[in-house]
Amino acid sequence: MNKISVVGAGNVGASTAQRLAEGKFGDIVLLDVIPGLPQGKALDLMQAAPLMGYDVNIKGTNDYADIEDSDIVIITAGIARKPGMTRDDLLNINAKITRDVCGNIKQYAPKSIVLTVTNPLDIITYAVYKYTGFEKKKVFGMSGLLDSSRFASFVAKEVGCSVKDVDAMVLGGHGDNMVPLPQYTTVSGIPISEFLPQETIDRLIKRTINAGAEIVSFLMEGSAFYAPSAAVASMVDAIINDSGRMMPASVYLEGEYGFNDVCLGVPIKLGKIGVEKIIEIDLTPEQKASLSISEGAVRSGIEKLDI
Repeated sequence: MNKISVVGAGNVGASTAQRLAEGKFGDIVLLDVIPGLPQGKALDLMQAAPLMGYDVNIKGTNDYADIEDSDIVIITAGIARKPGMTRDDLLNINAKITRDVCGNIKQYAPKSIVLTVTNPLDIITYAVYKYTGFEKKKVFGMSGLLDSSRFASFVAKEVGCSVKDVDAMVLGGHGDNMVPLPQYTTVSGIPISEFLPQETIDRLIKRTINAGAEIVSFLMEGSAFYAPSAAVASMVDAIINDSGRMMPASVYLEGEYGFNDVCLGVPIKLGKIGVEKIIEIDLTPEQKASLSISEGAVRSGIEKLDI
């Protein structure tokens, strides 16, 4: 039985644990520093098991020793955005939390694959890569798949088709400078430009870039968790089942797309070893310029880290 640990039992962490349990991917450890929080949520999830049919063990804990020998560790720990707060505003607080988390991962789960969810995601992914010292194929961030799902949902609604027929692609940093790619976004293999005028595509791109902030503005307290946890579950599925799925994710780059020593959202092949391959695709000159701006924004955040 695989062992998957989720660090952080807030909305994202608890929703992730639920999706992993319902996916029957393995036994789950839900960890948080708040006494009673992970224990209560784990107990609630276990009591749902007979109804939902997942026969896995879910343990809530405040002790990092319980993540020992995890195959996958998912980092959701950190504060969430509040209205008016950007992902970058979170950096100082969440970087400190991440350093502590990584020390414990190195001690108790040194062979694990680490998937980051905490914002600002690309910068935190870089921090995890540096703090753990793990191979780059074993450390990556969830962002691109989430942003692509958001873009796909908007396209499906605008076109009036099933979401199952839409494949979308979003690259770059998980923030205001992300780069949605309409030429790689299709409805049953047909480019969306065949269905939508450019002004509509531009509007959907803008909404995708602001999708997280739009949710925060409605919630007032906290941020998105249903879609992020779904993206995590999809990535775990690809790892556990060694499916070799192609998807965008934030990974450490060493020359790909012309960038070095930075984590950024690009297409990858994901399987049991983690990142099996980074895929380089053709971009328009405008998209290359936008990706460079996105990389620059991430790099400016990385420079503020205490590595």
